[in-house]
Amino acid sequence: MAADSGEPGPPRPGEELDQDRLAEYLRRALGLEGPRVQQFPGGHSNLTYLVRAGGREVVLRRPPFGSTVKAAHDMGREFKVLSALAPLFPKAPRVLAFCEDASVLGAPFYLMERVGGLILRSRVPEGVALPPETISRLCAALVDTLVELHGLDYAAAGLADFGTPEGYALRQVAGWTKRYRAAQDAEVAEMDAVARWLAEHVPSAQGASLLHNDYKHDNLVLDPARPDRIVAVLDWEMSTLGDPLMDLGTTLAYWVEEGDRDELKAVAFGPTRLPGSYTRRQLVDRYAERSGRAVHDLDFYYCFGLFKIAVVVQQIYYRFRQGLTRDPRFAGLGGAVSVLARQAALHLGRPEL
Repeated sequence: MAADSGEPGPPRPGEELDQDRLAEYLRRALGLEGPRVQQFPGGHSNLTYLVRAGGREVVLRRPPFGSTVKAAHDMGREFKVLSALAPLFPKAPRVLAFCEDASVLGAPFYLMERVGGLILRSRVPEGVALPPETISRLCAALVDTLVELHGLDYAAAGLADFGTPEGYALRQVAGWTKRYRAAQDAEVAEMDAVARWLAEHVPSAQGASLLHNDYKHDNLVLDPARPDRIVAVLDWEMSTLGDPLMDLGTTLAYWVEEGDRDELKAVAFGPTRLPGSYTRRQLVDRYAERSGRAVHDLDFYYCFGLFKIAVVVQQIYYRFRQGLTRDPRFAGLGGAVSVLARQAALHLGRPEL
């Protein structure tokens, strides 16, 4: 995927916010005056803005313009989980306000504190030193933070009604297959084969956890002075309750290794091949060790993760093709769907990763 600097800049054409309505809301909700708005360049789903007002910096999150997949961009749901996590999970950003009135900015949105730090995208920022030993410790911290999340008492956090763990994996396969059909604009034989295989090989879950569902490098904020230390986890829009190995599978699907095919390396979603990086197998082994959870059916969980990411990419590309977004980054996403589908097809029935 294309790299970006991570620094906010002017909003992209077609993604500008109504400054007058935002100013009125900020005055009412937080007592802030004279907002100046910039947009963060990263991400392919919900839109994220930096708002400077009254000497403060806050982050605004809203759904993408032109999206018709309402369930995937539920701002109230994201606000709820972050509010509930605040006393239990220090790495969850603190939320400040939620606006469900779509007349303000055209869709519901919420505001949260800005957590400063380093975010690793497909390229390491200039001037940032990441020797192999630092990367290795970061990979360990990445796994350990996921284990920490999966070990939270979600009922004690008031999230017992945040999802229905029973039958979660089966519903996910059916749901993402349906979303793919709705956004499909070309025949991809491997996507059809993977969807069929997944539906026939859903494993039994061993317990339920709170899931992040999009856990990867660029959703982590790192301490610039100690880049192996995670200070925040961002982008909770797909969080729910379910089989924790589904969460692990998504992370594995984002993880591209040095030995992978060149076409997969070309669509890598993060710097997972830096010297010192774990392999997918090492991620699994550390997860099993730290969680005490038996990790099984890796072919299913890894291939489902690849399938889900491919569907998300297809949905974004479909919006671009329909003229519902003008973000130029999306123009080349069509080919990524086939690449991810081929990777999944190669691993059906092969749990060795």
